[in-house]
Amino acid sequence: MTCTKTTIIEKISEKISQSPTQAKDTAEHLLEIMKATLASGEDVMISGFGKFLVNEKAPRKGRNPATGKDMMLDGRRTVTFKCAEILRNKLNTQL
Repeated sequence: MTCTKTTIIEKISEKISQSPTQAKDTAEHLLEIMKATLASGEDVMISGFGKFLVNEKAPRKGRNPATGKDMMLDGRRTVTFKCAEILRNKLNTQL
C-alpha cells in the first residue's frame, strides 16, 4: 500500500496529538519549505533519511515519435533522492 499525504497527516495527528487541521498545516509547511528550497536549486538533506538532489539536465537532441522529425529538447532540472545509510540499513534488515 502506498503512503499518501493524507496518511502521513493522519499519522502526524495521532503521533503528536495534534488536531488533523494542525497536522495538515505542519505537513504543508514542511513540503512548501522543501519545494522552495529545491526550486532555488539547493539540495535538501534530512539526517537519517536521505538527500534530495537537484540535477541540471543539458539541452539534448530528440525525435518526435509521431513524425520522426529531429528536434532540440530544452534543458531542465530534475530531482533525485539518495537514501541515507541509516534508512538503507533499516530497509534491508526487514527482508
